[in-house]
Amino acid sequence: MVICGITAEKRVVAKLKKIGVRDSKELTPEKRERLYPMIKEIVQTESRASGILPIFVQPCKIDAQKSENSNLNLLEARTMAQIIGTIGGEEVYIDALTSRPERFKKVVLGFLNEGKSGNELKIEGKNFRVIAENNADKTYPIVSAASIIAKVERDRAIEEIKKEVGVDFGVGYPHDERTVAFVEQLIKTHRRLPAYVRKSWITTQELQRRNWQRRIKDFILGKEKKM
Repeated sequence: MVICGITAEKRVVAKLKKIGVRDSKELTPEKRERLYPMIKEIVQTESRASGILPIFVQPCKIDAQKSENSNLNLLEARTMAQIIGTIGGEEVYIDALTSRPERFKKVVLGFLNEGKSGNELKIEGKNFRVIAENNADKTYPIVSAASIIAKVERDRAIEEIKKEVGVDFGVGYPHDERTVAFVEQLIKTHRRLPAYVRKSWITTQELQRRNWQRRIKDFILGKEKKM
């Protein structure tokens, strides 16, 4: 999982809109790849106060969060807080991941340990206004740009894994039959799943359950044949 934050001057927003920046989910992989360097160039060269910070959240961290019976949203909120604390900004726009944006915002602010009441956040003596909304990547071009960077970085990481294992297992999401088939094969052939597989993924757990049931069935049938 990749979460990204971008900070830039307001005048950059118009340029992001002009090149076609919008919610990454509405763009093809090819379009995201074309926009990726354009976004980086605009943010880094057209703005004096700029920064792009993608953070890779490794599967082991997600698994650890799940093993502690902690909501994945908390890990994402903590990562967002890390990004905000690093690159800042006078106005901070958060794509809230729950149906209660204000509550999600408070969680993010709590991780920063310097939250103030209302929409204000203070970091290193500076005041920030924080806006948290559902589908912010559809509303605010700066959030859209961050979502595109995150998506491209995530897709590139997937491609690197494909090269490493020599298998095209698709996009790495549960709706992809190639991905599910690949994970199922890993479960059948590995005593321990590789580090790039999210063990707490519901799909992984379901495939492991089926594999275990199949092994038990084969064991019982094998014993019956010997009798």
